[in-house]
Amino acid sequence: MRLVHEPASDADDEIFEERTETLAMTVEVADTLVSQARGLMFRRSVPDDYALAFRFDDAAVRDLHMLFVFFPIDALWVEDGVVQRVERLRPWRSFARARADLIVELPAGSAATVNPGDRVRLEDA
Repeated sequence: MRLVHEPASDADDEIFEERTETLAMTVEVADTLVSQARGLMFRRSVPDDYALAFRFDDAAVRDLHMLFVFFPIDALWVEDGVVQRVERLRPWRSFARARADLIVELPAGSAATVNPGDRVRLEDA
């Protein structure tokens, strides 16, 4: 599975080219209560092309914390495929929340080109 990013189109841009990019080639899905509660806690690092995805059945306000996470991450809150919030979270200290039906955690810097309003999707590789 991979994570694909598509920037929002500029309404004033007459020429719109397909501008998708792959943010992660290795996506782990936290699909159990235990894996969702653990997230990236206690890991010392993750590969550069890695993402951890949390899928939910419906959109709601979702929290992320960095307790026992030893490295910074980029986090995306996504609702119906549209990025609602992008946040760089610091190890041990950060806490953030936003409305989402999908949350994605990536190594810090991986989401540097992602902005609210962009689209992201998980695809089978």
